Amino acid sequence: MADPDEGVAADGTIRTGARRDRVPAIFEPVMTDAVASAGKSAAGKSAPASLYVYGSVANGTARPGSSDVDLLSIDLPDASILGQRLSARYVGICRGVEVAAATVADLSGDTDAAYGYRVFLRHYCVHLAGPDPASALSAFPADTRAARGFNGDLGQFLRRWRRELESGTVAAGPLGVRVARKTLLAVAGLVSVHDRTWTTDRSRAVRRWSELDPALAAELSWLYSLVSGERHPSREEARRTLADDGIIVAIVERFDSLIGLWTDDPEAQ
Repeated sequence: MADPDEGVAADGTIRTGARRDRVPAIFEPVMTDAVASAGKSAAGKSAPASLYVYGSVANGTARPGSSDVDLLSIDLPDASILGQRLSARYVGICRGVEVAAATVADLSGDTDAAYGYRVFLRHYCVHLAGPDPASALSAFPADTRAARGFNGDLGQFLRRWRRELESGTVAAGPLGVRVARKTLLAVAGLVSVHDRTWTTDRSRAVRRWSELDPALAAELSWLYSLVSGERHPSREEARRTLADDGIIVAIVERFDSLIGLWTDDPEAQ
């Protein structure tokens, strides 16, 4: 569900509803288990791992049984294995547990990628355990640079998705959902910059950008139907979506024009 508190603060910085006291009580056993498991996985390391929760659980809008628990780890070995273990253990509480893996190095430097990581950590992640790099970060402006840090890698993802589809090793359905989720986040960035607001709400993004760019309205609605689970794309539909005249290329072009793609994209060199 959308975070009702997401937007722009009075000082122009990003505002969200992610707070530790908003984690619904029913998800607390998952948090406790994740922290304990992360501590065991990082045992013997020179520095302890960090663990955060983000998404609907962090802002209090999660629905028991149907929402995912999204965790971010920093310098945690076997993060994906931890996610699989927790998913199996708490199948009655959540749809699944995803543990994204990052490193301290991902947060360092002046690249678009590092800046986006810092914005995400500061405003969308709730600290659970380990060192907390976010505690030293000031609030970030709700501006073009933040939007670029979040989704300026869309062109890079487009090339990756095309390779995955052509390889024949990835099912069209799950790939289509990933494509739609990432692309509509980029559309939310377009809306944020155009309207001088701040949102990551895909539904809101589809509605508003369809008003601003009616030629894309039908295809944006189709992408949202994939995110919501209403439809499952065939391989041919996925191929058309990723084609040179498809919706993803159209969004990449608009994003590049209004916001700019990552200048530190190694595949663009």
